[in-house]
Amino acid sequence: MSNASSDLRDERPTIRVGGTPWPVRLVHHAQSRRYKLIFDGARGELRLTLPRRASAARALKWASEQQEWLIEQVGKGAAPLLVGPGASVPLFGIERRIDWLPSAPRAVRLDEDVLRVGGPAETVGRRVERWLKGEALALMESESRAIAARAGLSVGRVGVGDPRSRWGSCTHDGDLRYSWRLVMAPDHVRRATVAHEVAHLRHMDHGPAFHALVDELHDGDVAAARGWLRREGRGLHRYRFTA
Repeated sequence: MSNASSDLRDERPTIRVGGTPWPVRLVHHAQSRRYKLIFDGARGELRLTLPRRASAARALKWASEQQEWLIEQVGKGAAPLLVGPGASVPLFGIERRIDWLPSAPRAVRLDEDVLRVGGPAETVGRRVERWLKGEALALMESESRAIAARAGLSVGRVGVGDPRSRWGSCTHDGDLRYSWRLVMAPDHVRRATVAHEVAHLRHMDHGPAFHALVDELHDGDVAAARGWLRREGRGLHRYRFTA
């Protein structure tokens, strides 16, 4: 019997590594001639590349048979945390339990240290993710424009995404983009990242003048915020909102 999930229609099939299911991102590639399996520790998932016309079922079966390699690789990371009814997810650096009642309103609502939500149980994770992304965009756009205004700088568009290798970016046109997962980090960490990207509106390098401006724009300890992201940032990518 294969260790791969039998429901291949799901966007995220899983492979059991020992007794733990790990999400697999399937990538069909036109230039690929063989299977390639990579462990993405930042996202807490496996990425399986296969030829465009290859069978996903056969590729997953092959991947599930690589148990020795899989156990070694996932041992270097932490198991993903699936967000749903009864689970907890950090918001502003504080763990918030998801209090789900079928008869409650479907919209997510923050009530002290609890996220209250109703509606179908199977869509709770996706709705919590959408709510977190909305909160992240509204908050970091407001903070970006406020910090930039104090420095006499002009911000273009502000957006959020889910990059694996960076927490923010700034274009030459003045557009700012952030990882929405920063809304899960403590406030001072998020604000330091915003100050960092706003400072790039004036200095596109990382020279002394840039760092001096970041220190001026941020209302806290920049080094402490950077340290938190180095230690804890990868853990923010462990949270998965769909099975």
